[in-house]
Amino acid sequence: MRSVAVILAALLCTGNVLAQRDSTARTVAIEQVEIAGRRPMKEIGVQRTVLDSAILRENISSSLADALSAGSTLFIKSYGRATLSTASFRGTAPSHTQVTWNGMKVNSPMLGQVDFSLIPSYFVDRAAIYHGASSVGITGGGLGGAITLATRQPDREGLSLRYIQGIGSFTTFDEFLQLSYRGRRWSSSTRLLVSTSENDFRYRNYDSKQFTTDADGQIVGSYYPLVRNRNGAFRDLHLLQELYYTSDRGDRFSLAAWYLDTDRGLALLSSDRNTSREKRNSQAERTLRAVVSWDRLFGGVKVGARAGYTYDDLRYRMESDPDGAGNFIPVTDARSRIHTLFIRAEAEYTPNEQWLFAANLSGHQHRVHSGDLSVIDATTGRQADTLYRQERFEISAFASAKWRPVPRLGVAVDLRWELYGNRSTPLIPALFVDWQASQRGHVVLKASAARNYRYPTLNDLYFQPGGNPDLDPERGWTWDAGVESTLRSRRSSLRLSATLFDSRIDDWILWIATAKQGVYTPINIRRVHSYGAEGKITASTSTASGWRFSADGNLAWTRSINRGDKFSEADESVGRQLVYIPVWSGALTARVAWRRWVLSYKWQWYSERFTMSNNDLGALGRVPAYVMNDLALEKSLEFRHLTLSLKGCIYNLFNEEYQSVLGRPMPRLNASFFIGLTPKFSKREP
Repeated sequence: MRSVAVILAALLCTGNVLAQRDSTARTVAIEQVEIAGRRPMKEIGVQRTVLDSAILRENISSSLADALSAGSTLFIKSYGRATLSTASFRGTAPSHTQVTWNGMKVNSPMLGQVDFSLIPSYFVDRAAIYHGASSVGITGGGLGGAITLATRQPDREGLSLRYIQGIGSFTTFDEFLQLSYRGRRWSSSTRLLVSTSENDFRYRNYDSKQFTTDADGQIVGSYYPLVRNRNGAFRDLHLLQELYYTSDRGDRFSLAAWYLDTDRGLALLSSDRNTSREKRNSQAERTLRAVVSWDRLFGGVKVGARAGYTYDDLRYRMESDPDGAGNFIPVTDARSRIHTLFIRAEAEYTPNEQWLFAANLSGHQHRVHSGDLSVIDATTGRQADTLYRQERFEISAFASAKWRPVPRLGVAVDLRWELYGNRSTPLIPALFVDWQASQRGHVVLKASAARNYRYPTLNDLYFQPGGNPDLDPERGWTWDAGVESTLRSRRSSLRLSATLFDSRIDDWILWIATAKQGVYTPINIRRVHSYGAEGKITASTSTASGWRFSADGNLAWTRSINRGDKFSEADESVGRQLVYIPVWSGALTARVAWRRWVLSYKWQWYSERFTMSNNDLGALGRVPAYVMNDLALEKSLEFRHLTLSLKGCIYNLFNEEYQSVLGRPMPRLNASFFIGLTPKFSKREP
């Protein structure tokens, strides 16, 4: 895969890695199902984006970060594959995006954020994004929004098996296995994903200028060297087990347990002048998440309960080998262990077609042990006690009333209240309205407003050194208004939506240096005004000869301005765009299918991002804009006892030199090849 010619030749002979007999189903967007019939009561005024199943199933090497950047207006700040990837939602911080998995929050209670590179897209069956005020119906703290992730029982009855092998540039190997069974009462699904890579791509290092000299030692020229990514190798293992059971009385039970085991090298910065292997950074994580649930329908009342547990063991090590003898000494050895218990009870009541009432009560119990094992006390010569041990109980109560007095008008009110430790947030209200302005064009006007709060994380309050136990919760108002329209014919569909939003957040938590040199502490200092516009288009059509076309596009304009007071005379951040928030971003995914061939193209664009709060335009003050292009060709082959699927992908098609984060170069032109096997099990006659 070292030459473009070899990559293109491999691509032309490849095909469909998604082993599906009915390839037509792959080109139908999930959202189109909702067009027919009465508009769902649950979605009155809600600004929601559902990720297309084709985007989630792009290939086994994709993480949820890839799916979100391609299928939504979120900006994913990524350090590269298998490295930290966080979401900026409407110009807010990563901790302002709340994420749930099968109803249980997965945001770290220490950091408040989610690393989307640790979530394989092949482990997610349903993903929905709730914008702004709409997040109040999911959980509190979503000052930017919320993302819900869920698994579901197998679609096919009987026994099914799928195996996919992927081979890619930079000595990358991906393997995926799924074994599932669905019977009349019981269903089971087991998924296994293993990914390994040296991740040693080559890039031109513009942070290390080299000079050439003549025989007299005079400089006669200069160049930027072509170097390899160092210390970026990784190994990821994911195992997901699901069980489903439906009783004769209509009780539905489910269990989902997900185990994650990763070892990742943290690549050196392009500005690192170390040319030997005298230092290395690594991060290892072991995580177990498990959720059991029950629900049942009693006439017009639906009740349910969930319980879950999360264990997270995270270790970061920075080591050095000053004498080059291979004896690495830990400089930093940070270890964190998190235990979380989760419980939730919920109910919905529909007395008639005009009203829907819902309520739920959930609780999380966190216990955290975190510290740096490498710190030595200078007075005793022993390991210093930097460990902080904290527990916190959190409660979130929610109630909602939705009313549709006439078929074209809907009104909804949400109320949420949250308790964290011995403190609570004020009542969190949200109001939603929608109006069907035109039945012929399915034109719907939507508007919503909400008051929201996000309480400080455990690191904000108790991190050693620097935690601030006196922090107040961040608070803000969010408004948005939009229009959506859906047009359909016998062979085609078109869905358009546009939204304007405005959000003002007070008491924004910011870590700044204190008088004690080298120690940072969080304070409530910032007032942030975030506003902008979002647009989305989804289209599909087919011809009588069997050709199928589909496209999914997103565009966002986001201004996120610091309106706070200066915290020092040298502070030049007031009135400036927040760091790493692009003003413009866009994405487009297009597919052309014919019979069992599928050609797909992905395009992504981000405007420049500032890396300094004063929006300095110097070389170190910004990350240049970039455009990314990916191309894939798929083909499936049907045999008597087997479906064989092939797929070839070219990433960064035009060999773009770009960075998402300053000092973290990304791979240039590279490729992957996938082969999938799906046996056909015969069904016995009853």
